[in-house]
Amino acid sequence: MRDNRELSSPQERYDARLQRRSSTLLQRRVVEQERASIDEALDQILTDTSIAQAAARIVAARRRFIVGSAKSFSYASLLAFDLGAGLSQVTLVDGTVVRGVDVLADVRSNDLMVAFSFRRYRRDTVEIAHRFVEAGGELVAITDFEDAPLAKVADQSIYVATGSASYVDSPTVVASVLHVLATLTTASAKGARRRLVERDRLNTELGLYVN
Repeated sequence: MRDNRELSSPQERYDARLQRRSSTLLQRRVVEQERASIDEALDQILTDTSIAQAAARIVAARRRFIVGSAKSFSYASLLAFDLGAGLSQVTLVDGTVVRGVDVLADVRSNDLMVAFSFRRYRRDTVEIAHRFVEAGGELVAITDFEDAPLAKVADQSIYVATGSASYVDSPTVVASVLHVLATLTTASAKGARRRLVERDRLNTELGLYVN
């Protein structure tokens, strides 16, 4: 399989990996690649201190803003949902209810932004993260390579391997890293248990879930 970085667009990866392959062979290649990637990533998580350091920064912040564009918006939504269960002041920058300009107009020194930025790097995410740092905020970047645009300005970077046998980069390791990050953050956040208990009570009273 050609270098994952060499094939920069979904169309290039489609041409190199998917054409003229049987479904059985393709399924095997994708599954084997995902299995290898997650095994390697979990081993790395055990020795990599960047996730724990990022969790500590998130806990220490007064307000936390989570941002990502295109496919990365899904990652941002997942992290914001999980963090919001145990922490206060967690805001997803969705571009509609909460716009980037709204956040940038009121950045404080104890604010933190978690920005998801994977190749091909969306200009809007890079721009808002840069301006957030320039305004005095703290930045945690979740990205793929050390020469990625946000790695140059982030206070803390978490590097995630997204190699895949498919035409799209893999979300598997990203989801695993987010799971660990949210767990470490919530475990050390003051008042997390009280918030979780209160949310459970409200969920029950409002009948939000099927029994």
